[in-house]
Amino acid sequence: MRMKFSTLPSLIAILALAGCADYDTRLTSNKTTYLGSGSEIISRGKASTLADSNSYWDGDGVPGAPAVVINLTEQTASFYKGGKLVGVSAISSGREGHETPIGNFKIIDKDIDHASNLYGDYVDAQGKVVKANIAVKVDPVPPGAHFDGAKMPYFMHFASGVGMHQGFLPGVPDSHGCIRMPEDMAKIYFANVSKGTPVTVVR
Repeated sequence: MRMKFSTLPSLIAILALAGCADYDTRLTSNKTTYLGSGSEIISRGKASTLADSNSYWDGDGVPGAPAVVINLTEQTASFYKGGKLVGVSAISSGREGHETPIGNFKIIDKDIDHASNLYGDYVDAQGKVVKANIAVKVDPVPPGAHFDGAKMPYFMHFASGVGMHQGFLPGVPDSHGCIRMPEDMAKIYFANVSKGTPVTVVR
């Protein structure tokens, strides 16, 4: 049975590895609007809903070796089993200056609770944010604070500093290189890929 996703996923922390973190506060603000097709201005919530409505999964019970093809022009990640297309996820890839690498890769590892070691927040001993959206190589640690890496759930690492993971989709390439996916699709892809699964990135 085809599962189609049209519900708005929970607001999540998106950021992370060197190639993927996003510490621009406009991307975590509900007040931010986006340019849709034509001249339509759309809200953050509508942008996410539109992305989710273009994603589906038909792969349960389908045999065959998995493979993922990421199309940067179409902003999609297509999932194949035994050469048969069984799912498509809307994505947000790397923006200008932080482009997602093109080529043939394989899943290196998976981490359901991945966190950045470069981007996130400085928090105090009680976990309260002292300074948000920081880059550890740029921002000094405030007295008494420590680093809390940005979360990247369902991380599927396939290139240096780059992977697929759950994240916010504004409808355009927007990350620092990673492939953001809606929550439901990130969970499904994570469950269906394994170390060595081919990942092809094309324009």
